[in-house]
Amino acid sequence: MAPPSPVPGGAPAQVPELHYEATEQELTGTTARNRRLWPWVLLVIVVIGLAVASRINLDYYAVQPGTAQSVQQFITVPPAKSHPISHPVLLTDVEIGRVSALSYLFYKLQSNTTLEPLDNVTGGMPPSELDAQGQLEMSQAESYAKTAALRQLGYTVTATPVGAVVSGTFIGTPAYRALNVGDVISSVDGVVTPTAVSLMTTLRKHHSGETVSLSVHRGGTGTPTSVPVTLKTAVVDLGGGYTVTVDMGIVPQDQVDYTYPFPVTINVTNIGGPSAGLAMTLGVIDALSEGSLTGGRTVAATGTIDSSGKVGDVGGVPQKTVAVENADASIFLVPPGEYKDAMSKDRSGLKIYAVSTLDQALAVLAAHGGTVPAALTGHLPPVAG
Repeated sequence: MAPPSPVPGGAPAQVPELHYEATEQELTGTTARNRRLWPWVLLVIVVIGLAVASRINLDYYAVQPGTAQSVQQFITVPPAKSHPISHPVLLTDVEIGRVSALSYLFYKLQSNTTLEPLDNVTGGMPPSELDAQGQLEMSQAESYAKTAALRQLGYTVTATPVGAVVSGTFIGTPAYRALNVGDVISSVDGVVTPTAVSLMTTLRKHHSGETVSLSVHRGGTGTPTSVPVTLKTAVVDLGGGYTVTVDMGIVPQDQVDYTYPFPVTINVTNIGGPSAGLAMTLGVIDALSEGSLTGGRTVAATGTIDSSGKVGDVGGVPQKTVAVENADASIFLVPPGEYKDAMSKDRSGLKIYAVSTLDQALAVLAAHGGTVPAALTGHLPPVAG
């Protein structure tokens, strides 16, 4: 602003007071506007921060209680062999999700939620393969459940090994881009590999840098495709201080085709993993047997199953116990390794039993009034508790 012009006599010109009053008003108005603006600025900053935090994944999965529902809705047997079921076995699941920087504190404060390190859930394999692995494990569990149930009832089920199924691949290895979870490898350079062991034995005859041709059934079905893979030695970190040296980078399992005496279908939807194996096996037995296998009680079960009827460990049992209790179950069958986990959430009215075989599970149900096929009762073990 220019200095005021002089007036005669040398006295400085008087600056109008009104000018300064107007400046103060402007300053006061600016301050008021700033005060009104700051909450909106803070809100924008908070929204942006929350959006960023929601996109930052931490190396944890949150495991929460899921549901306990009838396994029978997923099982179909021939009408001529089926029997009415009033109290079906319940299968139970958990909800699992990746933990973000935004959700970490929320999950941490939930009493029935467990935060599991990423490697505990994925086994060192890419998180992107988790859904595909869950679908593969459920498909295998359905086959094992049908086989174990029918064999327990005295039917003949034949098994034919047909290859090695890819249950996972490791990042940075030759297989990671070439193969998918669920693919079945049936030969290497024309050498038939009907099992996982035969596949790995054949691959060991080749060396790093050598290209081999794999015969691959994409998704385990259809005409095989020739897939070239150049072997490369790599050390894979499995987490927890464990490493493994690989040349191709897959986790193979036996792929077996079963032949059943009549059609039995199990089609569990929206649930992945193998932990419903025991419940599905009991469900098939119940569908093909007279009477009520559960004795009119609300019975839930969790545990893997193999084709011989052996029950294996699963995860998330504390959360599954909560789901079972919410369904008002009175009996819960769990693998021995998770018995203590289940008991940590025990409430009155629920009896928890550790079972390591299908025979033991049937013995528990028989002891509580369940109708077990007469041909099976002679070799059932005693029940404790």
